[in-house]
Amino acid sequence: MPITATTRGGTEYTPEFLIGIDIGKCIGCGRCYKVCARDVLTLKGVTDEAMIVDVDDEDYEDEIERKVMVIADANDCIGCGACARVCPSGCQTHAPAEAA
Repeated sequence: MPITATTRGGTEYTPEFLIGIDIGKCIGCGRCYKVCARDVLTLKGVTDEAMIVDVDDEDYEDEIERKVMVIADANDCIGCGACARVCPSGCQTHAPAEAA
């Protein structure tokens, strides 16, 4: 059974949590990062060999082809959906969580 929540007005809803980001679609714009107040996301670099690396890693500094968002801590997601609403590339996957 999925987790449900209630709005201030008393309406019940099912939050959908961030479960994945398609790095092939992500353009690394950072909009989702800016709207997330929970530190769920972080910016990473993609090398010419398709490795995901820290953008500050000096060992890969010259090899980073582009930047993408990745999930830093999925457990901090509260299912608000703000990241999905601002994403211009539709690269995120969200799903309801099952109650424990």
